[in-house]
Amino acid sequence: MAFKVFGGVHPKENKAYAADCHTQKFPSPDVLVIPLSQHIGVPCKPLVKKGDYVTVGQKLGDNEGLCVPVHASVSGTVKDVAMRPHSSGMTMMSVVVENDHLDTLCPDIKPRTEKEVAALTGDELIDIIREAGIVGMGGAAFPTAVKLRSGIGKIDTLIINASECEPYIAADDRLCREFPDEFVSGVLLVMKILGLKQAVIAIESNKPEAAKSVQSSIDPRTGIVIKTLPTRYPQGAEKQLIQAITGRQVPSGGLPTAVGCMVLNAASCKAIHDAVYEGMPLVKRIVTVSGDVVMRPKNLIVPVGTSFNDLLEAVGHRENPYKVLSGGPMMGIAQFDLSVPVTKGTNAVTILSFKNRVAARDFHCIRCGKCIDACPMRLMPLHLYRAERKSDLQELKKLNLIDCMECGCCAYVCPATIPLVQSFRAGKQKLRDAAQKP
Repeated sequence: MAFKVFGGVHPKENKAYAADCHTQKFPSPDVLVIPLSQHIGVPCKPLVKKGDYVTVGQKLGDNEGLCVPVHASVSGTVKDVAMRPHSSGMTMMSVVVENDHLDTLCPDIKPRTEKEVAALTGDELIDIIREAGIVGMGGAAFPTAVKLRSGIGKIDTLIINASECEPYIAADDRLCREFPDEFVSGVLLVMKILGLKQAVIAIESNKPEAAKSVQSSIDPRTGIVIKTLPTRYPQGAEKQLIQAITGRQVPSGGLPTAVGCMVLNAASCKAIHDAVYEGMPLVKRIVTVSGDVVMRPKNLIVPVGTSFNDLLEAVGHRENPYKVLSGGPMMGIAQFDLSVPVTKGTNAVTILSFKNRVAARDFHCIRCGKCIDACPMRLMPLHLYRAERKSDLQELKKLNLIDCMECGCCAYVCPATIPLVQSFRAGKQKLRDAAQKP
């Protein structure tokens, strides 16, 4: 039984563009730009310099604290270590690698047998996951090893997020259809780390082929079950998924461990399998390249560091795009420079036509309350917007702006087309800036 989730919307799915497109290996470009910050936390310090030769899977950067290493996705020569544009809209220290197209593997990459994996302890598995640079691949990019270590002894319910509720995106859908054995293997490794006998894989009802494929790879004795959820956005968000599966509500400002739950993305589970069994760090991922202006939508297995320009050339477009997003149309970030690279958290590049353009106007709230009904976090978007416009930080705190997950439901339903999410991001930055002042 699925529990009711508050708020949410039903945007047009537009998944048909790419959902039935088999994944293809994207040919490595001649030059890759690999950011040293692809995760929440401390950026990596570079371990290579200009002129160095690097191999596939070799560490390019690492650091202490809340950090995971970054690895080379191709072999070749380091042309530069410098600040480069990033899909977040900022610039990041990055390693520029000129590809020699030999794909020479790092000597440290060594596959493990089933017997060797069975002998590994939970701590040893976490160390492998950390060294492989695995993060949340649904977009959050939180270091997976830190998440797993913090949940030991506190978790009774493991939820694997394969719901993929954002329009256009089909990366996790294709992963479930084409790599179910590796995906389920990763789930079993996580269960071993957390000491759990059961896990739930959450898949929305609009992905029956994915559910069928994963089910065929599950041994009933493992304790893994699939729960099919009604299609609703943003049901794939962590707190909403926990409520939909268990009925538990994560408290304001709290973490899922507060209610005995942990949520991991499906792609992260496959990456765990690859790291443990194949010894391969996270250097490539499935990216959906789609949109209403795209000529040949595709799901591509892309080396980290590949530019968005290269992906656009691979799919083609019928007209000049109005907007190119890193991610989907609800939570994606519009790009100002298409030389930005694919990172570990890039699950899609969405290319939209001018018919999606919102004409410039004076934004006047008509107090209709639709944004309040749509907000899955039960916030008051119209009051948050007013407080942010006045830079009233105390009111923003009182209204729990920090709980906003920027899902875009409020902006989607707003008849005045007010850029609410943009306002809330600005408000959060104001709160962060104020907290850093002495």
